[in-house]
Amino acid sequence: MRLTTKGRFAVTAMLDLALNRGDGPVTLAAISERQKISLSYLEQLFGKLRRFGLVESVRGPGGGYCLARPCEQITIADVVRAVDEMLDATQCGGMQNCRKEQRCMTHELWVTLNDKIYEFLSSVTLADEVERQLQQTGAALPVLRNARQISEAQSLSAMTL
Repeated sequence: MRLTTKGRFAVTAMLDLALNRGDGPVTLAAISERQKISLSYLEQLFGKLRRFGLVESVRGPGGGYCLARPCEQITIADVVRAVDEMLDATQCGGMQNCRKEQRCMTHELWVTLNDKIYEFLSSVTLADEVERQLQQTGAALPVLRNARQISEAQSLSAMTL
């Protein structure tokens, strides 16, 4: 069981988007450059993130991607699920046929581990990771241009007080 690059890159790209949303829509080219992730790979990931309702695309000059919901309402588990990432510690992929069509002795242990991983990832929001990143870098919140972004920032500030 491991989180593949698909899940890791999706979380990284969403965090980048959240951190750089102050100037309006963020282009995938900018995320690609900052995070050293292939542009074509980001396009695939953001198609899935958009279909899952986590991001919105803005077309035209100055276009790019914006978060579809406030950071506090997007969990890391949402991002991982959106890109079809399966975190599964079982040997059988949850089919309960680990040993010649029968469950292995440790099947429930691995299922419980899966549940705990998703429980943890569901408890961490994008806002939590934005705050952690800002604390680590000592950076201020980005300049905010619209009421939705200001509301998100105020909610984030209230959570940290």
